[in-house]
Amino acid sequence: MSAPVSAPVGGVALLRAYLALTKPRVIELLLVTTVPAMLLAYRSTGVTGFALPSPWLVLATLVGGSMAAGSANALNCVVDADIDAVMKRTRARPLVRHQVPVRSALVFGLALGLASFGWLWAATNLLAAALAVATIGFYVLVYTLVLKRRTAQNIVWGGAAGCMPVVIGWAAATGTVGWPALVMFGVIFFWTPPHFWSLAMRFRDDYAAAGVPMLPVVAAPVQVSRRIVAYSWIMVGWSLLLLPATSWVYAAVALAAGGWFLSMAHRLHSAVRRGEPARPMRLFHLSNTYLTVLFVAIAVDAALGLAPLL
Repeated sequence: MSAPVSAPVGGVALLRAYLALTKPRVIELLLVTTVPAMLLAYRSTGVTGFALPSPWLVLATLVGGSMAAGSANALNCVVDADIDAVMKRTRARPLVRHQVPVRSALVFGLALGLASFGWLWAATNLLAAALAVATIGFYVLVYTLVLKRRTAQNIVWGGAAGCMPVVIGWAAATGTVGWPALVMFGVIFFWTPPHFWSLAMRFRDDYAAAGVPMLPVVAAPVQVSRRIVAYSWIMVGWSLLLLPATSWVYAAVALAAGGWFLSMAHRLHSAVRRGEPARPMRLFHLSNTYLTVLFVAIAVDAALGLAPLL
């Protein structure tokens, strides 16, 4: 079945097409992690009691982070237009439907990246701006152009770009990168494979048709589910490394949410091993909920300013 074709659009429809290039739903999840990182970073400066960073600083960081993520996603759409045209899940994207010229999408993506650097430098600091640009470069040049089409480990290492909002948020709030930022980076890093591999299990035929060697395309289902379980355990264990910087509030949520995630990962593996319907999308949707709940717990914990558990 051929991809849907549309004529170039104008007005509000054109604005929507450009917005779609930035993949807003992906940006939403990234921003969910940025604010808690900023709250915890602010707490690390030594403030006591209930305290929040400057609303302007948070807003400025979110705006700059959104532009940086939008830039990376738009450039990804340009590079992956041929893949998107083959996969059913992505056939409605603007470049596939010819709603935006490829050259215009390229200019749009580059302009957003430059704007994000200038904005973050002016509104926060040079470190946050430099980290944002480095993230764009890594996502486009390393993940999209090199890893994605060449190795089944693409999402493992390429997923590092999705971990950077917490580091950028911490840098924006403090001008440095503290160890809790690296712990939060690791949580998202180990979360990424179970998140994307469960999605790829559902859309395995799509990735195979597009020639993208996602792990479910090149490995047996039981091998994929076994690795999902392994990464899930590492992720939950890694999340507990944040206990010295948080209180019992985060600890309780991290243990409860982590146990929930692990039970679902093991359930997926058991179903695959027995040859039963695996329903990997359950774990995919749960992964979004897990990450949101965990980082909301970080935000609440940091705002309350309770004594660290350890």
